[in-house]
Amino acid sequence: MRSTLQQSVPMVLFVLAFSTAAVAAAGDPPPAKVADLAWMTGHWSGPMAGGTLEENWTKPTGGSIASLVRATNADATTMIELIVIEEENGSLVLRLQQWNPGFQPRSPQPQTMRLVESAPAKVVFEATGEGGLKRLGYSQPAPDQFVISIVTAQGTKFDIPLAAK
Repeated sequence: MRSTLQQSVPMVLFVLAFSTAAVAAAGDPPPAKVADLAWMTGHWSGPMAGGTLEENWTKPTGGSIASLVRATNADATTMIELIVIEEENGSLVLRLQQWNPGFQPRSPQPQTMRLVESAPAKVVFEATGEGGLKRLGYSQPAPDQFVISIVTAQGTKFDIPLAAK
């Protein structure tokens, strides 16, 4: 009986450890580092809503990566956005704030999003509270391509393909 018990204990411990990890993983954001996002670095540009959208991503440094985003049409700048992704609690948090012309904020505070998916050349964030976005993803299907995938708070889904500039 002692031999059977000795064989069973490791198996029970393994099952308990695996079950605990699966439950924790289901509710916790995936582990990630800002350095994992180095593929985002660069100047990306493409057509959007009759104008042009530009994203300028800095190199990951000091636990953060940031982008200055500008939307323009033929006559003017229509929107400026600042995005900062930071390491927090072993994962990543994205915060963004948008401004209309004249540096008028579109919302009283930045929108905060938590990491929900991370893969090579792909990252997806989900809103943690109120804001215009439910999900925001970035991917790089080819070295000179950058795709922004958006799900609005109302559930509208669309992609914005950009190219390296």
